[in-house]
Amino acid sequence: MFVLYSLSVLFWLYEVLILARNQLVSSDELVYGHDDVQVRILTIGAEAVVQATVNSVPDGVDDIRVIAEEDIQISGATVHVVPDEFECKARHKGRALEWARRNVPCSHEFILYLDEDTIVQQFRGLPDADVVQITEMPLYTGSWIAYLSETFRIGYQYEQRAFGRFKYPLYAWGGGIAIRKSLEDAITWDTETITEDTNFIWRAAQTGELDFRVLNLKFRNQAPPSLRGMFRQRRRWFAGTQNSSDLLPQKYRLFLGFRMVAWSLSPLIPVMSLLLFLFPQFLPQPLFYQFGSLAMFLVLFVITLVGVFVYIRRERVPLLAIPLTPLLVVLNTVGALWGWVSPVQTFAVTEKVAPNTEKVSPETIEGKNPWLEEGGLKNHDGEKLLIEDGGFEDVVFDD
Repeated sequence: MFVLYSLSVLFWLYEVLILARNQLVSSDELVYGHDDVQVRILTIGAEAVVQATVNSVPDGVDDIRVIAEEDIQISGATVHVVPDEFECKARHKGRALEWARRNVPCSHEFILYLDEDTIVQQFRGLPDADVVQITEMPLYTGSWIAYLSETFRIGYQYEQRAFGRFKYPLYAWGGGIAIRKSLEDAITWDTETITEDTNFIWRAAQTGELDFRVLNLKFRNQAPPSLRGMFRQRRRWFAGTQNSSDLLPQKYRLFLGFRMVAWSLSPLIPVMSLLLFLFPQFLPQPLFYQFGSLAMFLVLFVITLVGVFVYIRRERVPLLAIPLTPLLVVLNTVGALWGWVSPVQTFAVTEKVAPNTEKVSPETIEGKNPWLEEGGLKNHDGEKLLIEDGGFEDVVFDD
């Protein structure tokens, strides 16, 4: 376990410190503007949540489509309802994506896909690439521990900046993803999977050179409102990625398998490190292992610091993630261990509901985030930052 985890951490450091350098899209590389983009938002039927997302799309983007499972009323967007009788290989979210690809007209160069809870900010345009991954920065929605766990995840996800150097990007999830329309029509969504974005880019990479770029806009989306929701989300990500791994060539498959094992064992690493450090008499340990395990343990705090660095100019609360790092590592990755022991075979929508089973509305999020003004989500135009500066004031820890 020590060797597996150490190799995983060392590769992450190699990605972040070397491969990721100068890989982000710069402002002078934005060659496609708002009028070259159609926005598509997928939802089952969360009307208030989707309306806030639509409101955040900049005015320059005049083609916004909502792909829904039921009829909803959304101002500023055209709503398309996926008919019950539509059939294809894809299921659940993939089925809706494929129906929209076939039936929703699009004359634009790109389609920007957003989750129903995504709040756009600072969107100016896109580079000349096949797939553009946009980074994320989740908002607090009801569970402080889940929110702080997201800080650790965002720190680890910093590695995405290096994915453009790989023939096969290791995964695709974030604040949004823009796909060239011609590429979407060539690849389609018509395949059975529970991690559609990652599956799509892997199949696209199979056809030749995939131009994958990362645009660091930090779109805001909802952190899971409960630990249960977070566990289910991570379980689905793990199982879906594992189920699609047969798309990869042998060397990538072996590499991904190694990462998946290290990911699933991550909850055990802090526990073992602490126990062996505090009670060395129960297991004889070579000196190099004692120092090595301590070094790997400290890297966990480095990853959290990276996540805090992403947040710090807008929200100060993630600073609390630093002393809580061992706990957050366990909670953040226990869903992966669950997915390894008991893989999920069907799609389950990431929980975006409060304990009373209602969707987390914009008003609820504003009430839970003291640095958001009343109407801040409703009136956000996507051009500026959603949160200019946030602090500790009036924060109540009610997890």
